[in-house]
Order: sequence, then structure tokens, then C-alpha cells
Amino acid sequence: MTSGEPVEITVTSSLFHDDQQVPLSAAHSSAGGSNISPDLRWGDLTSGTQSVAVTMYDPDAPTTVGFTHWVLFDLPADSRQLDAGVGTAGKKPAGSVLGFTDWGVSEYGGPAPPPGDDPHRYQITVFALDLPTLGVGATTTYALFNFVIRATSSPAAP
Repeated sequence: MTSGEPVEITVTSSLFHDDQQVPLSAAHSSAGGSNISPDLRWGDLTSGTQSVAVTMYDPDAPTTVGFTHWVLFDLPADSRQLDAGVGTAGKKPAGSVLGFTDWGVSEYGGPAPPPGDDPHRYQITVFALDLPTLGVGATTTYALFNFVIRATSSPAAP
């Protein structure tokens, strides 16, 4: 396994753009949202990519370690998009794994900043991995995910 330098990959969604508020459809139900994972698209990945992973992380959460909203990995290497709503077990792409989020479940959990907080940033990152599978399951946390991929990934810039 080789470790590559981060490669910038443009990640887009039809629901929102950089520096825009995440719409209620993608917000957590506790914030009045529908908790539907957003659609995402990205371009070509580095040569040698054997699988793809996607995470969504809030560095502004009032914790000492941020808040993880989505961990999805073991996507096929030729993946270039995710449809809205694939963040649940019944709708995830075939063969992929939904990791454990800070909501306490292995599925997408949308944004829900505490009332009165300043706006939060949500970092969606696509990872090009040089392993066909991470070899871990749905109880994999964001921390463990990052540990496992540390020597095997070329993450997109958030």
C-alpha cells in the first residue's frame, strides 16, 4: 500500500454550494429536517484507486473533536456520484459500508447545530483508496476509519 499526497477533487451537490446553508432536506430530523443524505458528484480520481469513501464532518460542533455525520466506504473505484438518500442501510450502494456516526447509528445523520450557535461548516470529503475494501464493518467509527486509511488514501481537499 502506498500513501499519496492529498489530491484536490471537486465535490458538488445539486442541493447546495460552498458557503451555502445545508437545506432542511439534508438536516437532521431533530432540527426539523428530513435527514436525507445529499446527492454528490466528483470527477476522476487518481490512478490506482481501488475503492472510494465519503465522509461528512462538522469541525465547529461544540465538542473537543467535532461531530461526524456520515462515514461511507468500500464504494467501487469507478464511483463518481451518490444519489440523494443513499445514507441509509436500505439504500446504500451495493457492497458499500456505512460506518458509525456521532449520532450513534451506522447511517447518515444530517446537520443539527445547537440553537444559538453560529453557522457550522460541514466538510464533505471523497477519498480515493488503494485498497478494494477496508476490511472493517458498520461499527467502524470516523476515528477508526481515519486510522485504517491513513497509509492508503489520497483524500480530496474539503
